[in-house]
Formats: sequence, C-alpha cells, structure tokens
Amino acid sequence: MRLRLPAERPTEPPTGYKIAHPVLSQGGARAGFTGVSLGGALPYGVLADASCVYGRRHRPPARLCDCGFHCVHARADAEALLCTAEHRTAVLLEVSVLGAYIRFERGFRYARQRVRTATVGPCACGAPASALADAGWGRPGWRALAAACPGCVRGRTAVTLTGFARLAGEGLRTVAGGGLPQPGAAPPGGPDVPAGLGVPELAAEAALLQARLDWFQTQLARLGERGPGGAGRG
Repeated sequence: MRLRLPAERPTEPPTGYKIAHPVLSQGGARAGFTGVSLGGALPYGVLADASCVYGRRHRPPARLCDCGFHCVHARADAEALLCTAEHRTAVLLEVSVLGAYIRFERGFRYARQRVRTATVGPCACGAPASALADAGWGRPGWRALAAACPGCVRGRTAVTLTGFARLAGEGLRTVAGGGLPQPGAAPPGGPDVPAGLGVPELAAEAALLQARLDWFQTQLARLGERGPGGAGRG
C-alpha cells in the first residue's frame, strides 16, 4: 500500500525563490521573464499559469511529469545558482506559489505563480545596475536583458529598473542588488522606492539618457572625422 502525504491547505500562498532572465518584447511594450532550464523557451509574465512543455493534455503539476513552475524554499539556494557562468546575468525572483503544488525537500513544483520581487545584480563592470539592457540573445519576439550601469548601456536597447516593473505590471517590484559604487553613477532604486517616479528613478532615467547621448556624440564625432566620403583623413 502506497502512503500519501496529507493535503496542505495553507492560509497564505507559500513563498519560493528562483532565477530567471528578464526579457523585453520586440516592440518594447511588454516585459517578463524566461526560465533557465526546463521550459526556458516559453517567456512568462508576472502572473502566469504553467503549461506542460511536452504538449501533454494534463494540468501541471502532474505527478508523472516534470511540468509546472519550479522554485526552491530557501533564498540562499537560489542565489547559489547565480554563481554559475551560464546564470551570471539572471535575476533573483521571489514568487508566490499559487494553485496546486507538489512539495519537495528543497522546493515546489506548481501550477501558477506571481512574481513579487525581482532583484537585479550588478553590471558586468561591477557597478550597481540602474537599467536592464539588451544582453545580445533572446527568444522569438523577445530580447533577453542583463543588468547595466549608465556607463555600459551605450546605444543598446535598455529600460530602467522602474520602467521594467511598469511594463511587467501586476505590482512587480524591482530591486538593485549589490555592486561597487562608481564615481558619477546614479543611485539604484531600493526596496522602499514608491510606485511613482521619485528622485532615484528620475536620476536613473537621466543617467541612462546621458549615457546614450554620450555614445551618440562619440559616433557622430567619428563620422565627422571620416568626412562626407566616408574615408579617413590619412
């Protein structure tokens, strides 16, 4: 006889942690995330329902399948995944586990989730991130984004952390993680930043625009040195 664990009926949705890559739609009107393992080809929104990646007609999470969203119980376990080379540009998500779920020793596999907070790590240069910029890869119709400071954005497609949260909707909060402050860098948004645009958000927006302007001025200067014929001045 096979013993089964008693059904859980929590008064509040359980909390879990996972990592994912932030993505921006091709037209720039929507924002979401894409996973780092099973189902990574299917971007999802802040509030989303899981579907079986194998195309089967059962409802996730099926006991005899691997389908459904996945997360771990401990924040430290999710942060540890960010140490691997292939996950360095991912962000840390705090999620509410909704709907049916299966509890495991280290985490959940479940049917529905709401992403509450996305913590963005530092820019590749080590400075605190003020934006999410084109990471150079993506999915059909979606650009993957990575943390960037104002000095590293340059001419890439980018959105500020607050702007990403607005596009994602559903009350998502974005938080800038650790980094080494750089001279002249805009202060990153913190967990106490209100929903509207405050001083940190406006400073980040201004720094991002200034970085883009500096990059375009550099490109114009190079074109001017080449002359109307496009040749160098030897």
